[in-house]
Amino acid sequence: MSDGLLASAGGGRIDSIESIRLSYQIMVNVANDHAAGVRPTLAAVAALAGVSTSTASLAFSGSGPVSAATRERVLAAASTLEYAGPDPRAQSLRRGRSGIVGVVIEDRLSDAFRDPMNIAMLDGLADETGAIGSGLLLLTDTEGGQVSIENAPVDAVVLVGCSTRLDSAVAILRQRGIPLVAVEAEPMEGVLAIDLDNREASRSLAAHLRDLGHERVAMVVLPLDPSRERGPLSAEREAASSGYTASARIAGVREVFPRAGGWVTRGSLTEEGRIAGLELLRASDARPTAIIAQSDLLARGVILAAEELALRVPEDVSVVGFDGVRLDGMGDRDLTTMVQPAVEKGRAAGRGIVALLNDEAGVAERFTSEFHRGNTTGPAPAA
Repeated sequence: MSDGLLASAGGGRIDSIESIRLSYQIMVNVANDHAAGVRPTLAAVAALAGVSTSTASLAFSGSGPVSAATRERVLAAASTLEYAGPDPRAQSLRRGRSGIVGVVIEDRLSDAFRDPMNIAMLDGLADETGAIGSGLLLLTDTEGGQVSIENAPVDAVVLVGCSTRLDSAVAILRQRGIPLVAVEAEPMEGVLAIDLDNREASRSLAAHLRDLGHERVAMVVLPLDPSRERGPLSAEREAASSGYTASARIAGVREVFPRAGGWVTRGSLTEEGRIAGLELLRASDARPTAIIAQSDLLARGVILAAEELALRVPEDVSVVGFDGVRLDGMGDRDLTTMVQPAVEKGRAAGRGIVALLNDEAGVAERFTSEFHRGNTTGPAPAA
């Protein structure tokens, strides 16, 4: 028997003595590296499997002309060496991408995740971006934020309800060649827009109340600026507003009730709606007969305030919302509202991101809300 090959008793071919020696040395080296806290390398796996490093890489990726037997041998060697696979960070560097899509939200994250609309929109976005292996990084556009939007390690950015005060950051992102999509945000140059009929939908809600005979109507409004200060809706605050969605919804109501007053909240939260409802409904002499809340959560809060003040809904005060979300704790009440397609908005944003990352033209889309008449609105009470 030659020194080059060893034969099994059955005549089968096994490793050469030199291969056995090489494998043993690889195992010793890996054991020493492991003791020193050093991660096994793809080169070590390739050497143990008897293939080139490029072939081992192809075996892990599942692409390229690698036979099933070779791939099995590479994976077996990786298992022996406790090698988990190529570092995804290195793969990202080779592709020139991070695999991350940044999502900028003006709300604090603790507030953003209390709003079912944000969650539904993010679900739709993740459906589309997940198909290309991208994850989502949430960034908050709030004062004192810890992450700089323009320096975030992202391949693309989605702006959710953001204002033009981000123009400088957007300009820097465009200079970096970062694709940008805006969901219900102020129109910005070079940013693909995914929008909603906020103004028209709010006008429909106001017209519904007008047709029921209401004249004294008040609004419960989403934040108008980064300070998120709650208080009466004044002409000055309305004129200085940077809240894109809030301003559009106010404008829709103004087309039907030009002198409607209101209360500005700190966010789309039930407690904020309750506070606003108490402020608007306490005055018995000029109390509104109907309240237009800019979200369903705010509307639920207004209803709670009405109950606290022993007012009946809708006999004493009618209440409408906006969004069309499922609300707990409403009993047999069915909120009159505008139902918006939040998941589809997110998917449209995701499709735009995927197209732009593939150097294709993204498609701007504008969605329409659907009026739902529930049992929280009725005829205006007699004077």
